[in-house]
Amino acid sequence: MHRTLALSAAVVLTALAPALASPSAASASPVSASPVSASAASASPTSASASAEERGPGEVCFWTEPGQHGSGWCYRPPGYADVPASHHDKTASFRSDANRSVYAIDWGRNGCHHRLIRPYDFSDNWSWGSRIDGVADTTMGCEAA
Repeated sequence: MHRTLALSAAVVLTALAPALASPSAASASPVSASPVSASAASASPTSASASAEERGPGEVCFWTEPGQHGSGWCYRPPGYADVPASHHDKTASFRSDANRSVYAIDWGRNGCHHRLIRPYDFSDNWSWGSRIDGVADTTMGCEAA
């Protein structure tokens, strides 16, 4: 039995070795290769936005429906990005897979406010999503909400 398990593990490692060793294969993986929609690409040159279905480590993703459902959009720090029109003041849930804090920004008539999103934080029914206009890795000089 030990020989069978060792042989099976060797077969798996042999099959995976080229994909694990090749930098081009790593960049082609679904986690790191994220298609960017036209609206997300125009959000900010300093942020990498991806579809929520293919979100990866380091991203904070937002959805238009509770429970991380509906239309998804992701932000990757650093920098500032406006949320797309589909999410502007209409975000219902989020999930952070980033190991750093980011801030949801609300550009109101009487100044701006921020809401801290902690590393690996999430909300399936996010009331602050009715205010979100952008996301940044700093408070952007806004007051805490």
